[in-house]
Amino acid sequence: MFNPANYKIIDLSIGLEEGVESEPWPPKIERFDHEQGAELLAGNLRDNGFDIEAADFPDSMGLGWEQINAITHTGTHMDAPSHYGPTVNGETAMTIDDVPLEWVHGHAVVLDFQWKKPGKEITTLDIKDQLAETTHELSDGDLVLLETGADELWGTKEYLTEFPGMSADATKYLVNHGVRVIGTDAYGFDKPFTDMGARYAESGDDSELWPAHFAGRDVEYCQIEKMANLDELPRRTEIPIVAQPIKIEDASAGWVRPLAFIEQ
Repeated sequence: MFNPANYKIIDLSIGLEEGVESEPWPPKIERFDHEQGAELLAGNLRDNGFDIEAADFPDSMGLGWEQINAITHTGTHMDAPSHYGPTVNGETAMTIDDVPLEWVHGHAVVLDFQWKKPGKEITTLDIKDQLAETTHELSDGDLVLLETGADELWGTKEYLTEFPGMSADATKYLVNHGVRVIGTDAYGFDKPFTDMGARYAESGDDSELWPAHFAGRDVEYCQIEKMANLDELPRRTEIPIVAQPIKIEDASAGWVRPLAFIEQ
């Protein structure tokens, strides 16, 4: 039987924060305090034919809550295959509410790319070298997490530009070796927007635009962006992890709070 007391639980996520410089489209959070909650709940009950005022609640206080206006790609989130395109290898791409539970829990391996310069691309050779460093051989169902160290910049504008990104070939290599979920502690899975834009402007080659994302039109996988705290994990392989995204009907992504369970 699972006993939480036997595990240290490490939170690998960033939450939704209003007005943060690290989000180009930050969420808007409207907060209703308990007095406002009493007014709103009383109004709802009156609409249903009940004679009640806010003052009728205990201490004139109702329930507090929040209303959030945010894209599904805010904070730590999981991209579904439908984010990359309408089809994967000719088949309809899954939305986030169809992602199999078997994909989002299992054992993770962390690959160290803190040495990779911002704006550079993580290649297949880089992936192979880092796997060799861990002496880990990929197997079906492994989750691969890319540690760039970019999460230390969370809260700043630099978070949006100071990280390396995956290449299309490296992405396909992992998926073809049984990996269905790839995570990164950086803002994005590909290189920063500005680097991709500059390369496209120079070459006119559309393969410079979101190549790792668009690899998902050929191979089926999910990616987790904006993870955090990978440096707190005590080992690099065989890390039990649960990364269940919230179910949003027909959505391209869902917010997720990945948790690592480390035996004590």
